[in-house]
Amino acid sequence: MYPGKWASSNPDKPAAINSVSGEAVTFRQLDDRSNQLVHLLRDRGLQPGQHMAIFMENQLTFFEVVWAALRSGLYLTPINSHLTGEEARYILQDCQAEALVTSQAMAPVAEQLSGANSLCHTMLMVDGAAPGFEDYETAIASFPASPLTDQPAGQFMMYSSGTTGRPKGIMRPLSGMRIDDPGSPIGGMQRNLWGFDDSSVYLSPAPLYHGAPLGFTTGTLALGGTVVMMPKFDELEALRAIDKYRVTHSQWVPTMFTRMLALPETVRSSFELSSHSVAIHAAAPCPQGVKQKMIDWWGPILYEYYSGSEQNGLTHCGPDEWLEHPGTVGKAVFGTIHICDEEGHELESGSPGLVYFELPESSFSYHGDAAKTRSTQHPQHANWTTLGDVGYVDDDGYLFLTDRATFMIISGGVNIYPQEVEDKLIMHPSVADVAVIGVPDERMGEAVKAIVQPEPHADPDQRLAEELMEYARANLAHYKCPKSVEFMVELPRLPTGKLYKRLLKDRYWGKGDSRIV
Repeated sequence: MYPGKWASSNPDKPAAINSVSGEAVTFRQLDDRSNQLVHLLRDRGLQPGQHMAIFMENQLTFFEVVWAALRSGLYLTPINSHLTGEEARYILQDCQAEALVTSQAMAPVAEQLSGANSLCHTMLMVDGAAPGFEDYETAIASFPASPLTDQPAGQFMMYSSGTTGRPKGIMRPLSGMRIDDPGSPIGGMQRNLWGFDDSSVYLSPAPLYHGAPLGFTTGTLALGGTVVMMPKFDELEALRAIDKYRVTHSQWVPTMFTRMLALPETVRSSFELSSHSVAIHAAAPCPQGVKQKMIDWWGPILYEYYSGSEQNGLTHCGPDEWLEHPGTVGKAVFGTIHICDEEGHELESGSPGLVYFELPESSFSYHGDAAKTRSTQHPQHANWTTLGDVGYVDDDGYLFLTDRATFMIISGGVNIYPQEVEDKLIMHPSVADVAVIGVPDERMGEAVKAIVQPEPHADPDQRLAEELMEYARANLAHYKCPKSVEFMVELPRLPTGKLYKRLLKDRYWGKGDSRIV
């Protein structure tokens, strides 16, 4: 299914609503405007299998760009709207996008993308055009709102971290289906696991460039439901939106639960939440105490899943299952789980090891990085792949995650890769060596901390710490930047030069001496 079906059967129904302004786009408008963009892209030469990108804050136009790509056989790469010009430029170049759609709100960074990719011949800007961009409304105005005669299904190309900190595009082959084929997989997970249908009202509180919000909003629209999009997360506005729009389904990351639980009881109890029947969470481990408090407040409506943008497997856990197996991320519903040691040998139930999912064949690759693709595969089975997480399966088949094989930081549900931050900080003239780790944070789950070995001439004081944090903010997206800096005389490196980062993390996670000297 796709919006064209609902544009015919229920054209004036809101497809998506801005939760704050109340502005809405109907299914007819979504269908018409996505078709106009499709015709423009075809006129500019984009054919099935080619690439386009979107660099935009949460706004309603985002959805028509998504559906233009999905109904014309294109790959669409969403670029994180918080990236710096250099970071966004890299992704635009790497995905080989031939078209970019951005917005006036992104203009200060978007203007740095002009000429970033010689292939990118079509650069459109919503809400007015900055130099180097065409005005989006003017550009699509002359094109028809009718669908293409043939509508091959497109695909998302999300970006994940590379081995050196550079993000890598996750490539999956196009399905070969048509967007209006009855067997289209879009929305299937939402329907089968959580009962989404054309009566659903889905609250999306997270940035749309993330894989989960993008997938869930797309699935909701495919099934004829209404998306209530928050421009940005705010705990009070989220509860108000559930009440005002009679939200039935929602998706969250644990830090959002923490922020809502921090509201005064009198405020929390002032909203009518009885329409809310399914609250889904993922992206980061949810502390058991936080989840229990949410169940106490909202009732047994919390559902959890574990997966990644690679879509190499999926576990799922309903509220009753979680109450019986506290801390689990569920049983496998897509792919077969294997827990293996570092050599690839399978382990018994209850023994922690690297979590692999088995599918009939390998389902993804990292664009332009065969070595990274191979690193996710089991030593003997290319169709067993891992996201780099460590966990165990109990005797009942429930998966529990215990660690991350890499030291990726998850702060507020967002993945932050230490190597990228370290690569920037090491360039500062006062830094001799640096390690970036995640440390416990009650609100965000983890906070970014830099542990610095200063150059002999540098004074390891608060002034230098503030200077390094400012230096990071000038070179990285702010959410990646250290929230604190500590100093060490010498970082613990092995004779091979490998940084023994576990020693550093253990001091902050209650597993060792907490002193940094």
